Amino acid sequence: MLLEGSCHCGSVHFTVESAHPYPFNLCYCSICRKTAGGGGYAINLGGDYETLHVEGKKYISAYQARIKDPDTGEVRESPGRRHFCKKCGSALWLWDPRWPELVHPFASAIDTELPTPPERTHMMLGSKATWVPVHADPADQRFDVYPNESLAQWHQRLALEE
Repeated sequence: MLLEGSCHCGSVHFTVESAHPYPFNLCYCSICRKTAGGGGYAINLGGDYETLHVEGKKYISAYQARIKDPDTGEVRESPGRRHFCKKCGSALWLWDPRWPELVHPFASAIDTELPTPPERTHMMLGSKATWVPVHADPADQRFDVYPNESLAQWHQRLALEE
């Protein structure tokens, strides 16, 4: 499915092909919540990085989160790059060099009508803010950290391949 996206001010427009366009994976981690999740979570989709086409590149900046190791206290920079519009601050997509073939656009930046997921996955609930309620349906899965299946596996299990 071709996804079309943009920032709020219209300075950045992008397209990307996605085999996994269902907005089902709600991430409650502090990074997603603070950089892209006004409701207490963010939703990332999956896309093919080679198909990412961007207009307005000069308005894009990237943020690499600082992550504190809970065991050692050591702070390191995440390799993941969260791209956003420098003019309006809209979160656009996440790209990580550990998985260079993938790009993860934020569902909030997508202008294309997205399919409604039959169930959702609530992940990183262990770092959810206390003020954020979890609105989970009975079929929804919940995880304190990462889910036990990838975006592709979730789509395959539910026979939602594009």
